[in-house]
Order: sequence, then C-alpha cells, then structure tokens
Amino acid sequence: MEVPLQTEMVELVPNGKHMEGLLPVSTPTAGNQRAEDSRQSCVESKGFLQKSPSKEPHFTDFEGKTSFGMSVFNLSNAIMGSGILGLAYAMANTGIILFLFLLTAVALLSSYSIHLLLKSSGIVGIRAYEQLGYRAFGTPGKLAAALAITLQNIGAMSSYLYIIKSELPLVIQTFLNLEEKTSIWYMNGNYLVILVSVTVILPLALMRQLGYLGYSSGFSLSCMVFFLIAVIYKKFQVPCPLPLNLANVTGNFSHTEILEEKVQLQGEPEAAALCTPSYFTLNSQTAYTIPIMAFAFVCHPEVLPIYTELKDPSKRKMQHISNLSIAVMYVMYFLAALFGYLTFYDGVESELLHTYSKVDPFDVLILCVRVAVLTAVTLTVPIVLFPVRRAIQQMLFQNQEFSWLRHVLIATGLLTCINLLVIFAPNILGIFGIIGATSAPCLIFIFPAIFYFRIMPTEKEPARSTPKILALCFAVLGLLLMTMSLSFIIIDWVSGTSQHGGNH
Repeated sequence: MEVPLQTEMVELVPNGKHMEGLLPVSTPTAGNQRAEDSRQSCVESKGFLQKSPSKEPHFTDFEGKTSFGMSVFNLSNAIMGSGILGLAYAMANTGIILFLFLLTAVALLSSYSIHLLLKSSGIVGIRAYEQLGYRAFGTPGKLAAALAITLQNIGAMSSYLYIIKSELPLVIQTFLNLEEKTSIWYMNGNYLVILVSVTVILPLALMRQLGYLGYSSGFSLSCMVFFLIAVIYKKFQVPCPLPLNLANVTGNFSHTEILEEKVQLQGEPEAAALCTPSYFTLNSQTAYTIPIMAFAFVCHPEVLPIYTELKDPSKRKMQHISNLSIAVMYVMYFLAALFGYLTFYDGVESELLHTYSKVDPFDVLILCVRVAVLTAVTLTVPIVLFPVRRAIQQMLFQNQEFSWLRHVLIATGLLTCINLLVIFAPNILGIFGIIGATSAPCLIFIFPAIFYFRIMPTEKEPARSTPKILALCFAVLGLLLMTMSLSFIIIDWVSGTSQHGGNH
C-alpha cells in the first residue's frame, strides 16, 4: 500500500475537531479555553506526533484506524533499541537473579508510568508528551519534556552510530577475508561512521517526508529477532572457556568440536570456574546496569501518539497494548541477555556483537547478524533525528515558516555533534550510562508522576489521596534512581577503578 504524499508536515497532525471529540465534558467557562488549548497543542506538538524515536512514523492513521495488533507491533518496535546489545554485559555485572529482579522491576514501573500518562491525557484530551508538560507547568514544563526527549533521542542516535563505528570495520574485515585489522582508512571506524553519516543518514534526514522510511519498521524488528535467534544458537556452538588460538579458526563446526575436546582435556577446575554463571554480583560496573535497563524500556513519547491512532480507543485498551508490548520486549531482553551471558560469562563485552569476534571473525552467521543490525540502526537514525529537529525548531524558532536553510543546518549540526560524541566517547557504556541516568528516569518516572499530580483535578483526587501519594512516591523513586546512578558513575570515573575505557 503506497503512502500518500503530503505537502506540509502540519497536515499530518489530527485536526482540532478530532481532538475536541476526545475532550471530557467540562464547565462552560473552561470549555472554550480547553478546546482552544487542545488546538494549540496540536500545532505545537506536530513534530512529536511523528512517533518520536520509534521505527515507524504514521501519516494517515490519526482518525483512529490502527488495530490492536498493529499498535502492539508499533509500540514494541518503539521500545526495541540498541539497548539489547548491552544487556548481556549488564547481566555479567549483576548476576542472573539480580538482573531478572531489576528487569522485572523496570518493566512493571514502566507499565505503571504509562498508566499515569494515559490518565493524565484522558483528563485534558491532550495526546502529546510535551503538551502534558505545558498543561501541568506551562512553558517550563513543555521545555523540560522536549529537552528530555531530545536528550533521549540524541542518546539513541549516538548508540546507533557507535554500533556502526565498532561493527562496520569488522564486517569489512570479514568480507575482505583479512585475519588482522590493517591501518587502511576504510578499516577505521571513525572514518566509516562519518562516511555513513554523510552518504546515507544525512540525505535521508534532509527529507521533509519520511513516509517511505516506515517500511524499515518491520525490518528493524525482524532483524532483532534474527539477532536473538543467532545468540541462542551460538550458545551451543561456542566452546567455554575460549581457547587462546580460537581467533584463527575458520567458521567450521568440526574445528569447533575438536577445540571443545581440547578444552575438556585442559584444567577442569579452571574451566569450571570460568564457565559457572553468577547469580548475584556487585562490582564497580553494577552502577551502569539500571541506566542501561531504563534506557532499554523508554517508549513513553510514543505511547500517546499510538493512543491517538488506535481504533476504538480507550485507556483500558491502550494499557493492554502497553502491557503486552512491554511483556514481549521483556522476554526478548531476558533471553538475549541470558544466552549472551551464558556464552561468554565474565568475558562478555559492553557491546555483545563485538565479543563474537573473539571466537571467529569469519563466522558467516555472525556476519549476517552484523549486517542486519547495521542496516536496521542506520535506517533508524533519520527517523530518530526528525523529532529532535522539530523540538529544536519549537524551542528556538516557534511560529516561524519552514526554511530549507534552517532545516538543513539543524540536521547537519545535530549529526556533526553526534559524530564528535561517538568518535570521542570511550565506549557505548558512557553513552548508555549518562543518557540513561538522566533522561530515561525523567521520561519513565518523574514527568508522568508530577504531570499526573498537577493535571488530575483536586475535586476528583485530593492531594492526599492514595493515587496521588503513590505518584509522588514514584517521582521520588525516579529522582533517587537518577541521583544514585549518576553518583555511582561519577565515583567510578573519578576513582579510575573501571576498566571499560580500554575494552575496545
């Protein structure tokens, strides 16, 4: 089905009449103002209704034509990100039981915060995240939400480009059948990430309509399913512990079996110690675990646009969609982390695919996984960049006509900054840790709770009612998590105990 072309992004937003139909019955004095606010919110939030950092923008479904199943797919796609590549490392630094507890807690809390967002949006008829901020706290609330979403998306783009930087040289090395990495420029990740940004990402990011990029949505998700299947399969193929000369083996299973026999003949006690899973671990890297998980479950800017598009929408139906999407991603995250960890144990690196190069740089299956993930993340970057550019335009150039010069300059400036960040950041943990420890707790915990507290009328729920007290506790929990994670990371950096800077 061909997506109809649109001439202006403004046309893609639900019109005032549609939003008015969503508004609750209110007092005559407030009715006109509320409807006016709703229409204003549509104009102001036009950029964010393009499904923020998700994989698939929507153009024609705002009258509520999206089915339950498709909505689950879209939200699952929004949740799924490159965070899945860091979860095995997180498990190595928490242990299986603690990891499962933390993952379950973050998933349940994410579901509860979506409940708060849906209740808040139901009261005022606004289905855009930053507009809830505007209704709760005026312009400062809107700017805070827009800033958090911008930081989150920049973090996502940085992590995607980091994957390109670390994986593309290995893919080229495998295609050229080189046993050792050479100093040729096209084997240098820094040059390659700039090349991909200029030749692929920038031209796509300069498009005014990104409709055809929506086709990458299902492909991105299926790539990650393929990645998960490969991780589970490799668990039963990779010997443990890894022999020192394994890097010279060609991807031949008979060789692998011979190596496994050799390993069994080596020191059994040492092998048993290296290949025993840990169920509960606390070390200097544990501080990174909660931010990485929080980052992996951020889908909150997408929840309200998907709610708007839902066929026969209701808060109950949207909550079911959210719960099912979180449950699907929860299972995928746990399986990817578990089998990635059980393959390499404490030898797993912060970017899982990178670890497989220790086993066999010329493995055909891992090469296919790398190509699939690289393709998916490359095509996702322009879609993730779009709402950041819209947020910058709203914050700095509100109510101004479209300008190609400004459109191009913002995209180029953003990509330049992100490339510099990726080239000079020590590794993916720095990106996941800092962004996850700041914007993710805001979007998941703090903002939904305080917006709910402010928006929900006191005549419906007094300030001391149980739901509002719970919401405040939820906000405090988010603040504690953010403070704790940041302080751990800062202490870790200052003390120099961390070894993650030298992983790559």
